[in-house]
Amino acid sequence: MSTVKVGLVQTTCTANKEENLQKAIVKVREAAAKGAQIVCLQELFTSLYFCDVEDYENFKLAEPIPGASTDALSKVAKEEGVVIIASLFEKRAQGLYHNTTAVLDADGSYLGKYRKMHIPDDPAYYEKFYFTPGDLGYKVFKTKFATFGVLICWDQWYPEAARITSLMGAEILFYPTAIGWATAQDEATNTEQYNAWQTIQRSHAVANGVHVVSVNRVGLEQNGAMQFWGGSFVSNPFGTLLYKASHDQEEVEVVELDLAKSDRYRTHWPFMRDRRIDSYQPITKRYIDDEN
Repeated sequence: MSTVKVGLVQTTCTANKEENLQKAIVKVREAAAKGAQIVCLQELFTSLYFCDVEDYENFKLAEPIPGASTDALSKVAKEEGVVIIASLFEKRAQGLYHNTTAVLDADGSYLGKYRKMHIPDDPAYYEKFYFTPGDLGYKVFKTKFATFGVLICWDQWYPEAARITSLMGAEILFYPTAIGWATAQDEATNTEQYNAWQTIQRSHAVANGVHVVSVNRVGLEQNGAMQFWGGSFVSNPFGTLLYKASHDQEEVEVVELDLAKSDRYRTHWPFMRDRRIDSYQPITKRYIDDEN
């Protein structure tokens, strides 16, 4: 298919896991009613963003994948005939957890999962306490409507992740995300941070000639200390914004992508052709210095 309609679901979350799941289901159905064929939910949509603290109780939020949440979403995918991208807290084994996204095809079948590769550890984002880095490598999923890659939040800052996933055949890069502003920050800092976040992802679209779809949550969390900035967006393969959500409202938007544009942009701006893969070995080093 040369065109595909993608749905972005940008919402607030509560402390009630089942309530969040049911809300996501309602929003997926809303996106499907608007014509969406692939629907992407935000990062860790079944809970508040719990990584603001290091608390062992939060491990109780985790679940197997596939499991109860993917089973519920699988039914919706089949009923609505849509592909669903669902970011969940995975319990792989006792004491072993991942930040993981499952993909359900339009017939309800479970296609597999991607485990977040890059794990941050910053104030209010203590993800290394909870998540083991992904060990499945980068993934693409061949669905009824398109072949796409999924990367998760902190992954979005790394051009290597976008490049590899694109080289594997992804026509679209999806980024489920949970990122926000400390409410104590000034507006200039907020603007600079959001612009950097959007710019780096649009640059992945340009460098790889693919559409990028980034879906972030909104709302005040952490007792009002954190405002998740929303701003979900879609970029075409040359970095042009096709859609941008608000910073403070729940939104369900459907955007039509013309996948044939990748060939046009890659032909006229042949970054893929002119790559010097023979010269890139240093990228596998942590840093280039006298000690190597």
